[in-house]
Amino acid sequence: MSYYSIKDVENLSGIKAHTLRVWEQRYDILKPKRTDTNIRYYDDLDLKLILNISVLNKHGHKISHIAQMSAEELRTELIRLTEKSTDAQDKIQAFTLCMMDLDEERFEYLLAQSIKQIGFENTMLRIIFPFLQKIGILWLAGTINPAQEHFISHLIRQKIIVAIDSLKPNYTEGKKYMLFLPEGEWHELSLLFTNYLLRSRKQRTIYLGQTVPLNDLQEAYKIYKPEFLFSVITSSPSFQQIQQYIYEISRHFPESKIILTGSQVIGQGLDTPENVLILAKIEDLLDFIQENA
Repeated sequence: MSYYSIKDVENLSGIKAHTLRVWEQRYDILKPKRTDTNIRYYDDLDLKLILNISVLNKHGHKISHIAQMSAEELRTELIRLTEKSTDAQDKIQAFTLCMMDLDEERFEYLLAQSIKQIGFENTMLRIIFPFLQKIGILWLAGTINPAQEHFISHLIRQKIIVAIDSLKPNYTEGKKYMLFLPEGEWHELSLLFTNYLLRSRKQRTIYLGQTVPLNDLQEAYKIYKPEFLFSVITSSPSFQQIQQYIYEISRHFPESKIILTGSQVIGQGLDTPENVLILAKIEDLLDFIQENA
C-alpha cells in the first residue's frame, strides 16, 4: 500500500487541494487518514476514488451524485467515458488507475484504443510521456511503488519496440545516428522512442541502448561513423560529473554533432562545446530531425 500527501494527489488528479478539502467536508465523499502529527494523507483506494471522481466531474457529473454511486458504478461509468474520449487527461487518469491495479489487460485495451484514434506517435507524445512525467516525479519522491512503475514502463517499452519493428529499415538513405545511454544510465524509454522517431522519418540508426561505457562507445563510433550521437541523461553521470562528461564526449567525437536531453542537462546552465546541442523538449528534437534530414 502506497501513501500520498494532498500535494501528490493534487499533482496526479489535477484537483486542487482546496477543492479536495471542500468535497471532504461538504459531501463526506473522501475520508483521508492522518498521521500522529495530524498531517492528512491518502492511500491507494483514496487515490483511485479521486481519479474516478475527477474524470466523472469533468464530464458533467455533479459531486452530489457521484457521492451516491457505488464503487462498481463509478468504475463502469469511468470505463464508458474513457473508451470514447479523445481527451489526453482522461487517458492519463485511466492509465494511472491501470498502473495502480497492475491491470495489464485494461492498459493494453486503452492503449490500442488511443492508437486507433490518434495514431502511435501522437499517443506517445500527447498521452504516454506526460503520464510518465507525472508518475516519475512521484516515484522519485517515494510515493509510488517501484513495482508499479516498472510494470507500466515494461509494457510501454514493449509497445515501442513493436512499433520500431514494424518500420521498414533504411540502410542507404538518411543521416546516421548512434543512440546510447551513458554508463550507469538505465532509463531507456525516451531513447527507444527517439529511435522510432528517427526511423519513421527515414533516418539510419544504430541503437546501443543502456549503460554504454565511453570506451565501448568509441569503438562503435569507429565502425559506424555517425553524423550524430544522441543520448538521454536523467541520472548518470551525476550532476557533479555531467559537465566533465560533456567535455569528454565532445573531445572524443569532434566530427559529429552530439545531441543531449534529459533532466541532468536541461536547464542546468552547462557549458556546451560547439559540437554539443542540448534539446529541452520533444518538439525541438522533431524540428532538428526535419532540418537535418
